Amino acid sequence: MSDDRRLRLVADYKPAGDQPKAIQELSRAALDGESQLCLVGVTGSGKTYTMAGFMENLQKPALILTHNKTLAAQLYREFREFFPENAVEYFVSYYDYYQPEAYVPSSDTYIEKDSSINDEIDRLRLRATSSLLERNDVIIVSSVSCIYGLGSPEEYRHSLVMLDKGLTIERNDVIRQLLHIQYQRNDLDFSRGNFRVRGDTVEVFPAYRNEGIRIEWFGDEIDNLSYFDPLTGKILDNLQRAVIYPAKHFITSPPKLKEALEKIDAELQLQVAKFQQEGKPLEAERIQQRTRYDMEMLRELGYCNGIENYSRHLTGRDAGEPPACLLDYFPEDFWIIIDESHVTLPQVRGMYEGDRSRKQTLVDFGFRLPSALDNRPLNFQEFESIAKKVLYVSATPADYEQAKSTRRVEQLIRPTGLLDPEIDVRPVKGQIEDLLQEIKKRIEKDQRTLVTTLTKKMAEDLSDYLREMGIDVAYLHSEIHTIERVEIIRDLRKGKYQVLVGVNLLREGLDMPEVALVAILDADREGFLRNTRSLIQTMGRAARNVEGRAILYADSITPSMRAAIDETLRRRSVQEEHNERMGITPQSIRKGIQDIIERSQEEDATEDEVLNRIKETVVLDPQMPKREKVARLKEEMLAAAKNMEFEKAALLRDAMQLLESGASLETFETKVLPFSTAGQTRTSAKKSRKGASPGGGTKKGNPTGKSGRKKGTSAKQKGSKNTSS
Repeated sequence: MSDDRRLRLVADYKPAGDQPKAIQELSRAALDGESQLCLVGVTGSGKTYTMAGFMENLQKPALILTHNKTLAAQLYREFREFFPENAVEYFVSYYDYYQPEAYVPSSDTYIEKDSSINDEIDRLRLRATSSLLERNDVIIVSSVSCIYGLGSPEEYRHSLVMLDKGLTIERNDVIRQLLHIQYQRNDLDFSRGNFRVRGDTVEVFPAYRNEGIRIEWFGDEIDNLSYFDPLTGKILDNLQRAVIYPAKHFITSPPKLKEALEKIDAELQLQVAKFQQEGKPLEAERIQQRTRYDMEMLRELGYCNGIENYSRHLTGRDAGEPPACLLDYFPEDFWIIIDESHVTLPQVRGMYEGDRSRKQTLVDFGFRLPSALDNRPLNFQEFESIAKKVLYVSATPADYEQAKSTRRVEQLIRPTGLLDPEIDVRPVKGQIEDLLQEIKKRIEKDQRTLVTTLTKKMAEDLSDYLREMGIDVAYLHSEIHTIERVEIIRDLRKGKYQVLVGVNLLREGLDMPEVALVAILDADREGFLRNTRSLIQTMGRAARNVEGRAILYADSITPSMRAAIDETLRRRSVQEEHNERMGITPQSIRKGIQDIIERSQEEDATEDEVLNRIKETVVLDPQMPKREKVARLKEEMLAAAKNMEFEKAALLRDAMQLLESGASLETFETKVLPFSTAGQTRTSAKKSRKGASPGGGTKKGNPTGKSGRKKGTSAKQKGSKNTSS
């Protein structure tokens, strides 16, 4: 690890409100040896900046843990802006789609594991672990995916391929090392995780980078090492040393594999004998047939489907021993910052039991060996034993965090001077008509409204009613996957929707400064969705707007309502007193919509990047034969088509055809961009964005609505969208 890199916070503004006090108090406590801290920060008080200031003062690697991919993506973007010179990494589940292996005894139905891996997230996960091994200034933003088994950090560390300029080593020895760490030789498809051989040159595309590594030999001596652009072949940087990390997290040496196969065979004999003794010949035959097949695959190929179920034997662990996970890759003195801890910690607790219940059924009916139960996430006690230094962050910390923390720091004053929202309690009778009038008042001011209901049916009915009344409304429900959900929230901020209706999806998370009204229907129905923490969190969605107001529709004031109202009024009183003393006039938070999701701009940037890379291939490398240039463009075109990036593929196709015809650069610039599919799409997209009215709505009758629900149902039938971890 390098000790000369330091975490350095970069921001256009200085801490304000309660931020300086919170940063100083938390940092002093941590440096004095306290290891369980709690930051109680109201919505919109800048808790993320406080976390960043805390990390800069401590100068320790940190894991930021949150409860879903959407919040993880937002935090990742913010921390990359705060620490542009440091290694800020992203670690979430790499499954776009995941159907776990399962067996349903009641219908005798076995469900094979089925999944779709997101290649870019896989790259970011590998980059996260490689950063932890090579530097100290690392911040990793993660979902609860970090507590799942990942492969031994010791095996991973010992599997590095380290090459120095001038090193004497045969080319074939390097090739063998690359194959051992799961790189594949492919001289035609040079993509992530592959390498190719060209005479005395080996080119490797690291699984965690966007640049390739070129290794050139003179005899048996490495003559040159360099980073290069995989598309153009252009050298980006000459190296004295190159370190190549494994292409997968699960790495097993041949001796360990042999030992593991012996242990699997011994366990198989015991399990077969157990089933026969219990009078279960079908289960005995099933486990024998399935395990023997997997063992043969492991023996011949070093891999089998469901290899993770043998991870206990492959890593040499004892029965019941916790699996290695991302937390084991950190040094001893790292900090865990648990964002929205009142939601994240219960999720950490629940992962183990749900996983074990499903796998136990597979073991009982002969689909898996008992050792498969050790391919699991950490249980909560194991997580606690690793999480020695923790900062809990929440507007409403739960009893657990408050009991564990030796220091509780409040952050009530917002840098903008904004107050907690005013609260109205109104009768349930006539609540829908009253709500409609309040929504119309907000529309006149170009403000947005959030409405939370108790049931999905009520949310659907309310959405339909508001739509009939001419309101541009979106309905946010659990079957909408992560990206679509973020797009709906972005569209609310842009003004495509004026109202967002949901059940339990509007409490924690994304910044929506345009929201001036939060309406809570049936607020007096005690329960999970109407307890004190839920009410405070939901009302807090209006705290980023200077005219923020929360309306609670209830016929009586429950204990939860009373506690939530009293706490909000207490905070509001502290904030008013501070503003009066400092002469501060509250201002709504101003935050660019692209800060939440930059998808539209990223699409444009990607096309511009493709265009520039094509120019480099066509023009800036005159030594490259035209045939090779065409081959490179074709390779990139086929890869884009394979990834269903058809506009990018069309742009590459047009460039390739022009290059084959001998066109000049001027012809290339005038013909490829305006007339390619990508060029037309980009031009029209930019025009539509420039011309879009901030208050423009959607066609009446279907803002998200029924097609979204139908789509979600079919996804549910096929398998679950993995958006939580």
